[in-house]
Amino acid sequence: MDWLIIVLLVITVYLLIVEYIRQRNLFPDYVMFYGPILALKTDNVKFFDRFIPYTRFFRAYGTLGALMVVVVSVLMSILMLLTLYRTAMSPPPATGIYEPQNILAIPGVNEFLPLSFAVIFAFVVTLAVHEGGHGILSRVEGMRVKSTGLLFFVIPIGAFVEPDEKDVESASRKARIRMFGAGITNNIAVALVSFIAVVLLMGLAVPADTPYVNSIYKDYPAYNAGLEPNSLIVSYNGVPISTRADLYGYLDKTKPGDIVELGTEKNGVVSYHKLTLSEWPKGSNNEYGFMGVAFYDAAQVKKIFNAMSLSPIGPIFLVYVPINTMMDGNSMGLGILAFDSPEYICWDVPFAGFWTVVQVFFWLFWLNFAVATFNALPFVPLDGGYIMKEGVQHIFEKRKYPEKYANMVVASLSWFMIMVVVMIIFIPHITHL
Repeated sequence: MDWLIIVLLVITVYLLIVEYIRQRNLFPDYVMFYGPILALKTDNVKFFDRFIPYTRFFRAYGTLGALMVVVVSVLMSILMLLTLYRTAMSPPPATGIYEPQNILAIPGVNEFLPLSFAVIFAFVVTLAVHEGGHGILSRVEGMRVKSTGLLFFVIPIGAFVEPDEKDVESASRKARIRMFGAGITNNIAVALVSFIAVVLLMGLAVPADTPYVNSIYKDYPAYNAGLEPNSLIVSYNGVPISTRADLYGYLDKTKPGDIVELGTEKNGVVSYHKLTLSEWPKGSNNEYGFMGVAFYDAAQVKKIFNAMSLSPIGPIFLVYVPINTMMDGNSMGLGILAFDSPEYICWDVPFAGFWTVVQVFFWLFWLNFAVATFNALPFVPLDGGYIMKEGVQHIFEKRKYPEKYANMVVASLSWFMIMVVVMIIFIPHITHL
């Protein structure tokens, strides 16, 4: 069934349920509506009071975080402007990340977000961490929290903390900035811890010399014999093999034109293929017969990962992993960090469920990083927008300019950044009609 039909069916069922609850005024203490958005709320928010005794620590944490959010906001704004310029000058095709389903952050619909335990768990934690930051700093700064809860029909689900509006208005500007930035600060902290966890876990994974065929060269012996990618070579001329070293030990004795039989296993099914070996492509000095396969090289993948993790911009590379896996044929070989993969057999790991744990920390990193950087963009109603608003109002107040001019500047900056984001998304579609 087409993904669009599934989405439309889900939306229709959701709207019917919302209308049923609204018409009968069910659960008024726990349910409220913002247009089509359904909120499940609770006013049992005493949990946030537990952090009040640690006010000094959280204020210092919030101040450091607010400064970090400002830096991220500036960097993200520059990145967005550069991306818009590049997109306008050389519009990419409306495929991959620009396809409609990939604009929606819905696991299982978005190609880059699998519907897996790791993604769902990380998504829930990311929401809790972000909104929890707002709740904690609200109480630390003396602002009451009226309610907290979940939002539905926000792609795909959201959360909220509702501070008392009068308390927010009466709080100092620094207190409000710390409160607005707390969610992003928490997301950045969790992303950093999760990145370190992924690096440490990958240090425990040992590459194995598994003869796992990653891809096939078109019009070469393996391709002509019907050997499929993502297959494990289990025998050579009837002799069992378990490593690439075993296989190359036999191939070293062959020459172009020899016929060999490979046994392969894929999805639990063993099949046999007769290959007439060819010469190696031009530029190679190998004299033995060429099969026309490329193996998944776990040792090389480990080197790539180690180099990436030691780089100052290592987290940026890690963000790219799902895109590389789905759009570039997993050329980095790191799809195992984000997706269930048969390539697991190319690694020796310390315990069962190891890759599930890796994926949990990977998606905790990825989603927290994504939420932090997006929310830092300087437009209302994002957190970065509210911090920008506080800064603009402070500058205008200091110079004794009317507040309405500050509000005009905030609105103009917000709409400008919104249009930048919208144009980045839609230019590929408009230019390739």
